Amino acid sequence: MNYISGKEAIKLVKPGQRIFVHGGAATPHYLLKKLAERADELWNVEVVSISLQGDAVIAERKYKDSFRINSLFVSQNIREAVNDGRADYVPIFLSEIPILFKRNILPLDVALVQVSVPDKHGYCSLGVSVDIAATAVKTAKTVIAQVNPRMPRTLGDGIVRIDDFDAVVYAEQELPEVSYGHSINEISMRIGAYCAELVEDGATLQMGIGSIPDAVLASLTNHKELGVHTEMFSDGIIPLIENGTITNQHKKKHRGKTVTSFLLGTRKLYDFVDDNPAVVALNIDYVNDTAVIRTNPKVTAINSAIEVDITGQVCADSIGTYHYSGVGGQMDFVRGASLSEGGKPIIALPSTTSKGVSRISPLLKQGAGVVTTRAHAHYVVTEYGVAYLYGKNLRQRAKALIDIAHPNHREFLEKAAFERFHTYEFERTLY
Repeated sequence: MNYISGKEAIKLVKPGQRIFVHGGAATPHYLLKKLAERADELWNVEVVSISLQGDAVIAERKYKDSFRINSLFVSQNIREAVNDGRADYVPIFLSEIPILFKRNILPLDVALVQVSVPDKHGYCSLGVSVDIAATAVKTAKTVIAQVNPRMPRTLGDGIVRIDDFDAVVYAEQELPEVSYGHSINEISMRIGAYCAELVEDGATLQMGIGSIPDAVLASLTNHKELGVHTEMFSDGIIPLIENGTITNQHKKKHRGKTVTSFLLGTRKLYDFVDDNPAVVALNIDYVNDTAVIRTNPKVTAINSAIEVDITGQVCADSIGTYHYSGVGGQMDFVRGASLSEGGKPIIALPSTTSKGVSRISPLLKQGAGVVTTRAHAHYVVTEYGVAYLYGKNLRQRAKALIDIAHPNHREFLEKAAFERFHTYEFERTLY
């Protein structure tokens, strides 16, 4: 297939169409720029995506009549648009997003993706973001690809023959990079250490990106024979692979290989996974399938939260009614880990916000979204310890969670628990 200009390729997008935009570090910024340049010729174009990285130019207010983002996850660069009403958010499990495309619930007219250069056989790779993009490519009526030599070639489900694209544009750009190493502080390290104590040798890990996951990984250097089956990972996993802590030898699925669906980190990570047969990037509806997750041993899933109430309800996608992120894959792995033999689903969060507000609360804020229900919650970790909730009644849960809340807020929480549960245990603590 011959390369054409970005301007020519974007002419394939028509008013009123629904288009998919590759997300994460694979966000095709060159194509988005060319799309924005056509704003005067387009109207009512629906943009479907998850977690765009970098500048989301089409989310700017001046383009509100041309493009409306219908996001499957609220990333930072579209947060304002979603909460202003200029964009929409679809709450859905990450594992189920491909169903929206396959069953024509959200049929795709066009897909904009970014891929690696073709190999000698004419095959490109979706690189750092296979997740829902592989399904989008298969189901969209028209696919426009940005070939970028900076995109690593990952192995797995993201291999696409270049002749299968309807238009191909060559544009070299650096991929978006994210690093949380600088933000690891004493609180993160204490949380990481508590989480690491829960990780057994031979466990299969799932964790996301951020200062707490990186702190957990930094605390695992003395562990042995760990495996990885995760929706995503970042740079923090590299040292554990290189020093032999992660071997993947006990996994039942893809033994010997690190399994992911997308990657987000620095150039070091992108170079590490490039043509690396020890890492496979697979479809999200497979990676996040609870039936697949549960087959691996001792699945230890570590996920974050915005707020947890004293009964164990976990809010992870909003601050009250303010949409902050998305459902993502938290429930996929919370459930998958709980069904795994010896598995441990963990919710990890600092005890307070940056402004000192307790993140262990009597009630979730009005309008807050419950991502993980109280019935699904097993372990909650803060810098003050571990609360084990599984099999405990509401009063026992409240006691366990108050014990890991910030000391400045425990009296307030005990009072709220006493008023709610009318139990002498909290009354005795107060007086």
